[in-house]
Amino acid sequence: MKKIIFMVAAVAFLGTYSVTAQEVAANAKTEIKKAKKEKKAKLPKVEGAGMVFESETIDYGTIAHNADGKREFVFVNNGNKPLVISNTQGSCGCTVPVTPKDPIKPGEKGVIGVKYATDRVGPFTKTVTVTSNAEGMPTKVLTIKGTILADPAAAPAGTEPTKS
Repeated sequence: MKKIIFMVAAVAFLGTYSVTAQEVAANAKTEIKKAKKEKKAKLPKVEGAGMVFESETIDYGTIAHNADGKREFVFVNNGNKPLVISNTQGSCGCTVPVTPKDPIKPGEKGVIGVKYATDRVGPFTKTVTVTSNAEGMPTKVLTIKGTILADPAAAPAGTEPTKS
């Protein structure tokens, strides 16, 4: 008899628990949808072409000498007309941006690629100037920064590269 009562109590408890888990999952999905809508709603709309970057600075952090120097600036056209990027210019020859060829339609994402020459050792801060038809912002300056470590073999004997 004790076994039957225990089994009934266990089934009742687990049944209540599974309903709660389903409710939690449904609530989590609802919260995610709300967060996505709020994120989209936060982009200010502009008359004409617009350009809002996810981040205007890319921090490479501390990376190895000759590591992959490719990164991407992602942006959204928050206007109501196509965005045309006419030019991207690095602040020196070690910073090479890649300009999107096609216009970015309203509401769509675009990408500006940038490659930093990681054969130069030490800290760096460089800029990429973007020229476009964005309303009220014909030029935009983006920043890349980081530190390139020296090769351990290139360091003088008895010293180690500093890590930050």
